[in-house]
Amino acid sequence: MTTVEPKKICRRGESEKRWTFITNHAAVLSLLVNYPRITAREISQEVGITERSVRMIISDLDKGGYISKTREGRGIRYTVNVERPMRHKTQRDVAVNRLLSILNAKGPSL
Repeated sequence: MTTVEPKKICRRGESEKRWTFITNHAAVLSLLVNYPRITAREISQEVGITERSVRMIISDLDKGGYISKTREGRGIRYTVNVERPMRHKTQRDVAVNRLLSILNAKGPSL
């Protein structure tokens, strides 16, 4: 997976906030579905956020029922519950697998 850093845009000498179409939660979930044994450090490097932020996102996803964790040796295997509905009020009737299928066009079939 290749990371694309958003560029800071300046208009009339004013700097604008960097933003992307994909949230960090979606980016982390996308990595977990493709690489179930990925580490928080690897995720942080790929997404471009701190390891602490990754761990908080993983905790959010776990508490929300979007992932489950299984200890395998010294590591963790993540399983993504692709049938959970999205959280935004306009998308609650859509399962997260629809989003993941778009983000992971080359990833595993869902």
